[in-house]
Amino acid sequence: MNSTLALVSIIILLALVFDYTNGFHDAANSIATVVSTRVLSPGKAVLLAAFFNFAAIFVGSSVAKTVYTGLVDLKQVTLWVVLAGLIGAIAWNLLTWYFGLPTSSSHALVGAYAGAAVAKGGFSVLIWQHWPKGWAGTLSAIVMSPLFGLILGISLMVMVSWIFRSFAPSRVDRVFRWGQLFSASLFSFSHGGNDAQKTIGIIMAALALAGKHDPADPHIPFWVTAAAFTAIGMGTMSGGWRIVKTMGSKITKLKPVGGFCAETGGGLTILLMTHLGIPVSTTHTITGAIVGVGSTQRLSAVRWGVAGRIVWAWVITIPAAAGIAALTYGIMSIFH
Repeated sequence: MNSTLALVSIIILLALVFDYTNGFHDAANSIATVVSTRVLSPGKAVLLAAFFNFAAIFVGSSVAKTVYTGLVDLKQVTLWVVLAGLIGAIAWNLLTWYFGLPTSSSHALVGAYAGAAVAKGGFSVLIWQHWPKGWAGTLSAIVMSPLFGLILGISLMVMVSWIFRSFAPSRVDRVFRWGQLFSASLFSFSHGGNDAQKTIGIIMAALALAGKHDPADPHIPFWVTAAAFTAIGMGTMSGGWRIVKTMGSKITKLKPVGGFCAETGGGLTILLMTHLGIPVSTTHTITGAIVGVGSTQRLSAVRWGVAGRIVWAWVITIPAAAGIAALTYGIMSIFH
């Protein structure tokens, strides 16, 4: 095995490890509300989320192509850049998982990839295209995804409250316990469809840099797609209980009707972003939706201190992951 093939193999393995950590880090996004409302036990909720994470294998490849050819100029980077980016993303994921912070695995990955690339070729290596492509779409989604989630969460909650205004609370509760099975499945499907594609994009970048794939060829090998969706599904099955606690109960107390509206609003937002090819943060989106649902009760129902801590974690994710990856690349460049 020559050195290039060995390096590509290591990158693919690490990409799948990242995908796995993405699954357990973001498992909370898919199941926090359905667990906190006691509609499903944690074990059953994890199995449901993992199944629909994998079922999204058929959702397309627009996000993968954005990560593959739309963020970094492949002509100016090397396989070592991709490796350093993955190490930075995994390190940030594990650090924030340990402290129970629901940060974005997506932004950790693209931030780390960008940080390593800039360390190699300067800021000119980054691709700035018209929205929604390139970094224009990715960075705008930091604001747009939680905002859309919040607006849809509020809108759905108001609409549902009006439709079911004459129903007894116990009957509404029973209806939306069933409804949450649909909404949790929708959110898990949207999560898998967007997040697994980011790993596919990284693997395809490595294959292109090794001369194993032509970036002009839109076809993505099925083995890459299958491996990425399997890894994120397995990661989700392993769970992320530290973050479930923060997402499911610390931001605001949810009833089944609120969980349904939050998951549906978040899921629809992510599906829209996936259609546009934007690597959006599922964490940002569902948090915005949960805050929106909570605020329809009364503003004091939202624990703004916890929400504020989460926002700060969002703000530092891209620069922190980029810094770790840039440092990693700098160390690597000394030895290779």
